Amino acid sequence: MKKLLLSVSLLLAVLCTASAQRYAVIDSKYILEKMPDYKEAQAKLDQFSAQWQQEIEKKQADLDKMYKDYDAEQVMLSDELRKKREDELFNRDKELRDLQRKRFGFEGDLFKKRQELIKPIQDKVYTAIQKLAVEKSYDFILDKSEGITVIFADPKLDRSDDVLKYLGVK
Repeated sequence: MKKLLLSVSLLLAVLCTASAQRYAVIDSKYILEKMPDYKEAQAKLDQFSAQWQQEIEKKQADLDKMYKDYDAEQVMLSDELRKKREDELFNRDKELRDLQRKRFGFEGDLFKKRQELIKPIQDKVYTAIQKLAVEKSYDFILDKSEGITVIFADPKLDRSDDVLKYLGVK
């Protein structure tokens, strides 16, 4: 009898402490593609990108023409003029690379435009996901659009501080 009572008590204690975690899976890419605001922002972003690419291609064509002209005239130029033209070509080439970096590089104009146009929409989706998680009592929400990513995790399940404590980090 005592063993049965002890077993039942232990079973109840385990059941109470080990409540099931609730998970949900979403596809953020699918969600964004269904949003008209996102489609509009993406179209604007594509327009800016095409415009900037066209600007770069025009400058590249001008630079290619300068190189071709230089190659044709190089034999007839004095050392001083040759050096001046080479410097000009070098400077134009550097300007073109700088423009490419400014437009499409890390934290360039395209990156900034994406932040300006798309980030508010992504934030709106993130807020909706958080509301869903709280309303439906989900512990985790995983995003399957680009591999599995944890979008929301119940903060009470986060054990990062415990790990830091074991590591001796305060």
